Amino acid sequence: MKRREFIKSAAAAGLALRFGPGALAGQAASPGGPSVLAAVEGESPVAITKEAIAALGGMNRFVGKGDKVVIKPNIGWDRTPEMAACTNPEVVRTLVELVLDAGAKKAIVIDNTTNQAKRCYVRSGIQEAVKEAGGDMLFVDDFRVKKMALRGEWLDEWEVLLDVIESDKIINVPIAKHHSLCRLTLGGKNWLGAVGGARNQFHQSLDKAIVDLAAFFKPRLTVLDAYRILVRNGPQGGRVSDTELKKTVIAGTDPLAVDAMGASLFGVEPRELPYLAMAKERGLGEFDLGKVRVETRKI
Repeated sequence: MKRREFIKSAAAAGLALRFGPGALAGQAASPGGPSVLAAVEGESPVAITKEAIAALGGMNRFVGKGDKVVIKPNIGWDRTPEMAACTNPEVVRTLVELVLDAGAKKAIVIDNTTNQAKRCYVRSGIQEAVKEAGGDMLFVDDFRVKKMALRGEWLDEWEVLLDVIESDKIINVPIAKHHSLCRLTLGGKNWLGAVGGARNQFHQSLDKAIVDLAAFFKPRLTVLDAYRILVRNGPQGGRVSDTELKKTVIAGTDPLAVDAMGASLFGVEPRELPYLAMAKERGLGEFDLGKVRVETRKI
């Protein structure tokens, strides 16, 4: 399928809010059962995040009383929210609040940053947002990292963040943005912030590494921040002119479907991202959006 046909098809099915007019509130790609994917467009990052989770059945569907929940955003870069290099702090704040309101014992936010962590945490706005929401903001140190068997097809073992793997539930919260090496960074690549070690080695076979990490961590929920996306000079950007406002949050239980829909915001077909097909072969999800129950809303 050519890109133009893909975009037209996605719009007709209500699968990409920004492609074509007439998306209806509550429109679904296929009938029956709870939605596995929800995309909400609106002016407020808080409101669209809440609406996306509500469309999936509410946070109580994913978090139980007394759970220790890790919320894993992208905080990799020393950039302000306007630069769209890190997850929107209001999206993270809202998820912390929803997790705690659902009865979780703890809502932990952590990321192994690329730039200096203290600067990334503060400048991204995420540290303040998490603190105000009542969550726990943790820094990565030697005591929080342990080499473990991943039993992947490419990664046999690697250093992983203990807080992530010892949690009861994991919520992956990437931001949608351009990447100079792998075209896009979405939910799959966000797992590089959940491990330690010499992560630059992953670039030898990045798609295989992404799939092995995704198979290991298995998030309960993926929430893609596409409120402001980085369309050039990724992954760290540096100019507001490199960004575009999409005012959208995409949430789902199928991480491949979330990434596929996120790719559509850039006019990229899922088959153009090799890790999606590899992950599907491993049974990690479905990237053909025509086979996924999707709900779209505009508020």
